[in-house]
Amino acid sequence: MKVLLVEDDLETAAYIADGLGAQGVEVDHAPDGASGFSRAMRGGYQAIILDRLLPGRDGLSCLKDLRRAGATTPVLYLTALDGLNDRVEGLEAGADDYLAKPFFLLELLARLRALVRRAEAVQPQTRLRAGDIELDLIDRKVTRGGCEIELLPQEFKLLECLVRNAGNVVTRGMLLERVWNIHFDPRTSVVESHVSRLRSKLGQSVKTEYIRTVRGSGYVFVAGLRAFP
Repeated sequence: MKVLLVEDDLETAAYIADGLGAQGVEVDHAPDGASGFSRAMRGGYQAIILDRLLPGRDGLSCLKDLRRAGATTPVLYLTALDGLNDRVEGLEAGADDYLAKPFFLLELLARLRALVRRAEAVQPQTRLRAGDIELDLIDRKVTRGGCEIELLPQEFKLLECLVRNAGNVVTRGMLLERVWNIHFDPRTSVVESHVSRLRSKLGQSVKTEYIRTVRGSGYVFVAGLRAFP
């Protein structure tokens, strides 16, 4: 998850960035309303954490202009203004959630995840990412660390199936059905040969593993997985 944090208090910003970063969240920090608005308009964030009391340009006007410009990124207000009228004003301006300071980091993380889940549930997914591998589902392109990898159509479908199930074993039968639309086992090596070519194109090596074979079960995409939930 990548979020934009618009917060003028540097100590608070560092606390949030370090805490969320330890949970695998990438945090981009903007110290004032003007820079926060500019970065939010450029997009690329799954959620925005926005303070209301900001130097130069307050968070309320930032959010109103973002919504007028058509930005739909979920926004969570994180602010010391916690009165009922403040909350109502913030939500009516276009905020998706409102959390008052002082706050618990775990609650902030849980609220962010909930916002992102809701947003993804109503928006068509156009990209998949696991580790340094990213799939563009519209243009059918794959990049590794920002560099494009050329895949054949079936190789792309195979990778998409594995990435969608990253961390979970995908059996040979599941791959035959989902990638090749084969609902029986023809006893061919089509899966194995495609996995081998895909590993080669991804640059899999002893030090960099992407697709792991689970003997007797199938394959699991392991790039970017952490050792804890």
